Amino acid sequence: MLFAGKKVLVTGAASGIGRATAIRFAAEGAEVTIGDINAAGLAETAAHMARPPRQQLFDAADAASCQALVAAAATEGLDVLCNISGILQWGPSEEFAVADFARVLAINTTSVFALCQAALPHLLASGGNIVNTASTAGLQGTAYSVAYAASKHAVVGLTKSLAVEFAARGVRVNAVCPGQVRTPMTQGRPPLGEIDWALVMRNAPKLADGICAPEDVAEMFAFLASARAGKITGAVFAVDGGQLAG
Repeated sequence: MLFAGKKVLVTGAASGIGRATAIRFAAEGAEVTIGDINAAGLAETAAHMARPPRQQLFDAADAASCQALVAAAATEGLDVLCNISGILQWGPSEEFAVADFARVLAINTTSVFALCQAALPHLLASGGNIVNTASTAGLQGTAYSVAYAASKHAVVGLTKSLAVEFAARGVRVNAVCPGQVRTPMTQGRPPLGEIDWALVMRNAPKLADGICAPEDVAEMFAFLASARAGKITGAVFAVDGGQLAG
């Protein structure tokens, strides 16, 4: 088993990519802590896991809550942090509230820093690693998604910067950039306002049936967190059905 005896923290585990990733790590023998603001979703995830996880409620918009989650997960050490919590809020930029912009960055970016910062002392002790969630929206401009794209570009920069700072101290930091994925977050109602859907669809996957399942993305999390990726740090990997190919 890839992660036998390893202690792993997965955020955003109540659904979608976070749920699939938690299930994947447990199947590979990890002792997993799952965190989310959704208690019912965490319980449902736990019911699908091969090993019972530690369940911890937390609010990604609250730095103290992020720190408490890491403390709970690391009571006996920590080997892997998977930052997957996030929100998607989009719509015409002329009508996008500044308060909403700030909230997207708080949950998608500031929380990632807070969790990484809290986890680093434990990961330095274990020689562990971090896998963050960026997005294809963190690698290109995306119409009507200015807040989300800004937050994910920031995660790419955060990932690369931490990788440079901690490489010589034995901690790897990488990021996964999902494209279109079938999750509750992406299947919500479209925003109000004038939307040029042809412009939105310029970012469609190129593969036939190229929209990913959460399990497709979870595979990349497991790979990057494993010893098989021991020479990989500061990298961002798109799992996008060819969305960025051209």
